[in-house]
Amino acid sequence: MEHHGHATHDGHADHSEHTGHADHGGHSGHSGHAPASWAMAIQATLHCLTGCAIGEVLGMAVGTALGWHNVPTMILAIALAFVFGYSLTIRGVLRAGLDLRAALRVALAADTVSIAVMELADNATILVFPGAMDATLADALFWLSLALSFVVAFAVTTPVNRWMIGRGKGHAVVHQYH
Repeated sequence: MEHHGHATHDGHADHSEHTGHADHGGHSGHSGHAPASWAMAIQATLHCLTGCAIGEVLGMAVGTALGWHNVPTMILAIALAFVFGYSLTIRGVLRAGLDLRAALRVALAADTVSIAVMELADNATILVFPGAMDATLADALFWLSLALSFVVAFAVTTPVNRWMIGRGKGHAVVHQYH
């Protein structure tokens, strides 16, 4: 939350001037954030899903091409999902004028929980989908199970993103840079 007060002689902020804020009564027990809309949560989840999908498909393709077993391929896919998820956010906030270090901090704050929930949901779906772990890129089962896993991940992650945005967390920290 931004406070627009002045520093006092002891270095603490004087919060007597809360421009744009209602009286917070000493800041005890307030949420300070309006509920997020479903549209905003869907947009944040689609953003996250894009990065995750790019990373996962690339990771699976590389692991398969190198003849890796399921576990190292899945680890690579998850790692790349985080890399691409963060990269999409970093790219956007860099365009807004932040330096790389600040952009990385924003991406970590905005995307970590969302990507983690998404990865947990979609990889769990793949693990329980009969035959999906042994399917290759040339199998329809691979692409069907992957598509289903992304649908499940989207359905699970959207309410999480809505809850986080409503509390000023997750993608709410990115919106000020758009």
